[in-house]
Amino acid sequence: MFDLAQTHLPDEPAAARLEEANTMNRTPARKQIPTKQRDALIETLKARFQDNPNRHQGLGWAMVLARLEADPEKLWSLQEMERTGGEPDVVGQDAKTGECLFFDCSAESPAGRRSVCYDREGLESRKEHRPKHSAVDMAAGMGIELLTEEEYLSLQRLGDFDLKTSSWVRTPPEMRKLGGALYCDRRYNRVFVGHNGAQSYYAARGFRGSLRV
Repeated sequence: MFDLAQTHLPDEPAAARLEEANTMNRTPARKQIPTKQRDALIETLKARFQDNPNRHQGLGWAMVLARLEADPEKLWSLQEMERTGGEPDVVGQDAKTGECLFFDCSAESPAGRRSVCYDREGLESRKEHRPKHSAVDMAAGMGIELLTEEEYLSLQRLGDFDLKTSSWVRTPPEMRKLGGALYCDRRYNRVFVGHNGAQSYYAARGFRGSLRV
């Protein structure tokens, strides 16, 4: 007969260490979207790709689709870009890695990512009227990167963006250490790069992201 009293049970510290080890060894859950939602997203991306050939000259949809299907987590990130109003589209391909480069291509700064400080440090430095999010934190949660100044300028060569809004862009560390952060927009048929304190936020400013697939 099985005698529970004779069974050796690990002491609490040992049990805690065992649980911690098991937790660390677990494979993190992969971020995926339901099949129906996935199929709808792919159709949306395909239509946008075909409607804007000037953004990705020389690239074919079949190649893009193959890369998307090989990496479901990137589809999750693209869904987040789409859900927050970014309208992501392919703008190029890395010649060395073969990765497709997606940028947010919405006409104005994505509506679902506005009224945000630049980063967490800027947000927490506010003594009152703190927004809910920062651009850097939101991008990290979506699995994307903020556009750099150079990437933003390359996007503007593909069309006219941010005519009424502005977008935070990735700020060099040396500038961020001094308290500032960069944003970009287009006014008077010209692209401008401006600066504000990283703690500032505006109803007409969000951020644009990039994703490699």
